[in-house]
Amino acid sequence: MIEAKNLTKRFGSLIAVNDVSFSIAAGDVVGFLGANGAGKSTTMRLLTGFIDADGGSAHILGHNIATTPSPAQASFGYLPEAAGGFPHLTVREFLTFCGESRDVTGPDLSQAIDRVCSLIDLEAALEKPMKSLSKGWRQRAWLGQAILHDPPVLILDEPTDGLDPVQKEQVRGLIHSVAPKKAIILSTHILEEAEEVCNRAIIIAGGRIVADDTPGNLADDKGRIADSFRQLAGTAS
Repeated sequence: MIEAKNLTKRFGSLIAVNDVSFSIAAGDVVGFLGANGAGKSTTMRLLTGFIDADGGSAHILGHNIATTPSPAQASFGYLPEAAGGFPHLTVREFLTFCGESRDVTGPDLSQAIDRVCSLIDLEAALEKPMKSLSKGWRQRAWLGQAILHDPPVLILDEPTDGLDPVQKEQVRGLIHSVAPKKAIILSTHILEEAEEVCNRAIIIAGGRIVADDTPGNLADDKGRIADSFRQLAGTAS
């Protein structure tokens, strides 16, 4: 459902993403791990078509994100890193705008907003302007727009960033509940989150994939992947 094939992205002399390839099927929850600057967010932006690749290709449900962007983008929900914007819209107006931009309208849109509120407990913020929200509430609103149209693919960049422990558990529970029918890739700096939520972990360093395995195979005898991550995340060549 998600396929990256030899993806490459340069910013001047910096090769931010270097010949990255992987595929993610329905039912997979893939943790995308790496140090700051490793290429995680850039890879996710390439998958979504937010930026153009200098080489390689990305496909969502078989649709090339560069040559057939509309059907590809209709098939995924995207939570960008440090999401912001739309300060003067209320959360309801923001979700309505996002739904209508995806051709979800009328009673279907109202039902979708109700469903999202139930899934991530967003009801209390619906009539509040986005600019008035705390980081945690704003993150939940942006997560809400990603799942509003119930897409088969989720691309989530730090989905629990800014959430308190209860909210983090709620989001992890949501991911567990929808995982059997979706292909999900999520980046996270919280290794325990990858251990708990993901059935696969991809570690990237210096723009290259240095590991692609199950958390169990990467874990030590205590079930932790921190040692493997420290060893691999510093490998840039």
